Amino acid sequence: MNRRLLVLCLLAAPFAAIAQPADWQTVVGPDLRFRLEMPAPVEKTTAAEKEKGHAAPRIAWAAKRDGQMFDFDFVDYDEGWFSQRDSRVMAKELGRGEAEKAFPKDKYKYARDEPVDLQGWEGYALDIEDAAGVLVMMRTYIVKDRLYRLLVTATADPKTRDAAQRFLDSFKLAEARQ
Repeated sequence: MNRRLLVLCLLAAPFAAIAQPADWQTVVGPDLRFRLEMPAPVEKTTAAEKEKGHAAPRIAWAAKRDGQMFDFDFVDYDEGWFSQRDSRVMAKELGRGEAEKAFPKDKYKYARDEPVDLQGWEGYALDIEDAAGVLVMMRTYIVKDRLYRLLVTATADPKTRDAAQRFLDSFKLAEARQ
């Protein structure tokens, strides 16, 4: 009997390890061009109006868990808005924005401040940490004439850092750049 129980536990272990916890949900883009995971419940919003250069209103999803913020949004720009410019430079400008004004380098540590790629598309990673270990992690990606942005907060607690990394790592695009 003990052997059977041991064998059953060993066989079930891989299934338990890959199951998605009920407190996370998958968000799939309305046009099926992306997917990501966020803590449940997730609130979806659509901007009331378009801004200059936008081909459509901005669509956003937000979630909160144990004081952490998980935000994701995307917006389509007019044809050629990004594709006719250097997307690596644009990703940096949009990814950094006014970060140094909001987070002066003498008070905050820039843990990560560099260009990144996601499936061949240009992006920018900016992680800023305060003296108490509170971290803001931002990712910006440009895919053709669409802008994707992710923002998540975490404390010094490894559990919140793991959740933040899971959120960022879960973002996948339907299309890879050749």
